[in-house]
Amino acid sequence: MGGPGDPPEGAPEGGPGGGEEEYRSVVFDESFVRAARLQEFSAQERMADHAPAVRRRPPMRRGLSRQALVLVLLIAVAFGTAIYMGVRHPYQSPAGSGPPVEPLRMTVIPLAPEGAVPGTRDTAVLYARSPAAQFRIGAEGIPLPAARRTAHFSDSQVTTALSIAKDYIVRSALYPEVLTGDQVRPVRVLLDPDQLDQFDQSFRQPTADGRHAPTGWLVRFDSSQTELADRKIRVQGTLQAAETDSSTLEVTADHTFVYALRPVEAAAGAGAKTAEASLFTVRRELHFRFDREDLRLHQAQLVVSYVQAGPMSCADDSTNRLHPLLAGQTAKEGGPAGTDPYATGGATALCGSLATGSQPKV
Repeated sequence: MGGPGDPPEGAPEGGPGGGEEEYRSVVFDESFVRAARLQEFSAQERMADHAPAVRRRPPMRRGLSRQALVLVLLIAVAFGTAIYMGVRHPYQSPAGSGPPVEPLRMTVIPLAPEGAVPGTRDTAVLYARSPAAQFRIGAEGIPLPAARRTAHFSDSQVTTALSIAKDYIVRSALYPEVLTGDQVRPVRVLLDPDQLDQFDQSFRQPTADGRHAPTGWLVRFDSSQTELADRKIRVQGTLQAAETDSSTLEVTADHTFVYALRPVEAAAGAGAKTAEASLFTVRRELHFRFDREDLRLHQAQLVVSYVQAGPMSCADDSTNRLHPLLAGQTAKEGGPAGTDPYATGGATALCGSLATGSQPKV
């Protein structure tokens, strides 16, 4: 006899071993039922007029929502960008981490000659018979040293700092329009914006207070009295870069400039073109400071300016312009008057003596 589930005549001959075996691979589990697009109405729902036997179920949402996918994508992009920037700029630090910009501290010391200033009409003779005989001409006298990376700055960043410092020195001590004219913009555009107020005030209201002397920012002469007898200015000096902290580079510049000068035609009359020329020497020690923003924008913070210049008379005011003593002239007696020892700030009323050996032997 057949089993309880078999037909009376038994299982079909040659069958797979039972009717249920034929449909065993088709499994209607709970998840399959829930996922069905058609759903049969209940008996109460089918009592309504014209009610269909089944209804269509809304499709089930699978996986993440669109908003979640967008969020995951944004996080991945941000994370990838952060990794790239860290690899691309390993020396970068957070913006604004550098120290605040300091005002420029300056000292300008005139050097008075012991006798009359020597001169000649041949500027080549002047240079050849002076300590500047082996100096280079112009910007060639300001070579860039080999740049080496520091703990927090790369080779290229150190090179950029040195290049900006050189650019400032060239513009402030070699440009003819700055030396004998009234141009200040070539120098001004290289300064950190936080120093521009001090720079502008220095030229608007020159003051011998160690903060606002135009001759602390640049070299310039009284163009109504003095002109360049030779534009091939002799220069010699050094540049050095060092890291002061993780966000700051400092460049120290120490250069000597030698100018051949003569009186202008208005001051010397018709013979000005044949007037004797003389040498004027300016020694400048400048300290520049750079943060990463300065390097990126090609600008500098000038924090120290120490200048010695001669031959000049100590009695002349060198705050706004330098007043060189020209060929045949001697220093006036006396010096800066009215110095208040109780006043605060740097000592600006200083004067030195120009060594005889620093003058050309003519």
